Amino acid sequence: MILGHEIVGRVEGLGPRASKFRKGDRVGIAWINWACGRCSFCLKGEENLCDTAKWTGKDAHGGYAQYTPVSEDFAYPIPERFTDLEAAPLLCAGVIGYRALRLSEIEDGVILGLYGFGASAHIVIQVAKYRYPGGKIFVFTRPNQKEHQDLARELGADWIGATGDTPPEKLNCAIDFTPVGEPVREALRNLQKGGRVVVNAIRKTTPIPELDYTEHLWYEKEVKSVANVTRRDAQEFLPLAAEIPIIPETQEFKLEEANEALILLKEGKIRGAAVLRVTE
Repeated sequence: MILGHEIVGRVEGLGPRASKFRKGDRVGIAWINWACGRCSFCLKGEENLCDTAKWTGKDAHGGYAQYTPVSEDFAYPIPERFTDLEAAPLLCAGVIGYRALRLSEIEDGVILGLYGFGASAHIVIQVAKYRYPGGKIFVFTRPNQKEHQDLARELGADWIGATGDTPPEKLNCAIDFTPVGEPVREALRNLQKGGRVVVNAIRKTTPIPELDYTEHLWYEKEVKSVANVTRRDAQEFLPLAAEIPIIPETQEFKLEEANEALILLKEGKIRGAAVLRVTE
């Protein structure tokens, strides 16, 4: 199986019953590649929970391939506002971040905490500042990630600290973008009564530390996970990204530099999102 799960390209061929696009159209493909359309989850618009769903780069060849198949229902027109390089991070980091923001139940005038400030969070902050201008955004990163902190400041963060710090005010909601467990407990510790922490991660490389019920969960605090994305998320987010407009911070690599990009990503040395250019 060939990897690559946030893709911008041109339609090269159409199946016999495909009618939504024409050859040459520029489209994007997100993490979800296909869903059955018949199960209880699909019928509710929750294709992300479909037991037989297929995922780009896992069950269908992804963006590193010369050609990538996708159901036309899961391909999305790319707004002209964006270059290919700018649009690519919107198809996963952007869409999944938008879903996480929706699930946080954010309202205008509240305080949102962002734990980790990489490809997804640097897009989410732009959406939040646009849609909820009366609120505040507190960003938590690792202490040595000066570039991430500088980018958060440039994008309008109201306070920036390290995971483990106590912010000047309680958070009404928070999103954890990190691959480790500690930020979940920290977000709960800093959460206001009745608040929600959304965990935007497929898995954690380290477990969530033991929680103290009284300190971390009492007063009707909630933890909610994000599992993949739906068509609705992409269909709503891409036009909104063009309207704002979102300005993705990108770092471009050639396909043969993919391993180097992955190492830098693991080390937290990518400012914004890394994008591979497969063809010229």
